Parts: sequence; structure tokens; C-alpha cells
Amino acid sequence: MPQVTYYDPSDKKHEVELPVGMTLMEGAVTNYIEGILADCGGSCSCGTCHVHVDPDWYEKTGDPSEEEDAVLDTVHKLGKTSRLGCQIEVTAELDGIIVRIPGVVR
Repeated sequence: MPQVTYYDPSDKKHEVELPVGMTLMEGAVTNYIEGILADCGGSCSCGTCHVHVDPDWYEKTGDPSEEEDAVLDTVHKLGKTSRLGCQIEVTAELDGIIVRIPGVVR
């Protein structure tokens, strides 16, 4: 299984193995990683699974859809490598990916 490294909002490192096909959002929720709320359950409508993909990995995640771009426009701490974790499916190519969770502002 591919390994994903999450850094939560307090910068604590979490290394987990996720099955291919699971999203980064699902992986964070399943592993109780702080900072991912997933309020919409992965329907790309709330932004509470916002992550910053490590720049070395960003291109491998593919381009965000127009729908994802619209949601990203509403998130706190938007960055150049911001993505919604619900829109990134784990693949063998993403083995070793690193993401940082900026946290959610309510």
C-alpha cells in the first residue's frame, strides 16, 4: 500500500499506509488525523479537507477541476499547492506523498 505523510496543523507528522483508491481526505479521517473535518463527506463542496501538497508532489496529483477551484477560492490559508483532499485519490504513483493540513477556520 502507498505511504502518505500528513503534517497536522500543529506540525505533528503522521505516516500512514492507504489502499489505492482511497482519497487523502478519507485516509486522514480513518486515521484520526487532526485538521480534516470532511463536513461534506467528500462531495467537493465545503473545503474542510484542504491540504497543501508538498511542491515535489503537486504535479503528480493532477489538475484541480473547475468545481474544486471554486471551492478552493473559499478556503483559509490558500497556497500555490492547495488541493482538496477529497479530490486526490491514492495511487501507486503517489507512494510517499507529503501533505500539510493548514487547519480549518470556522
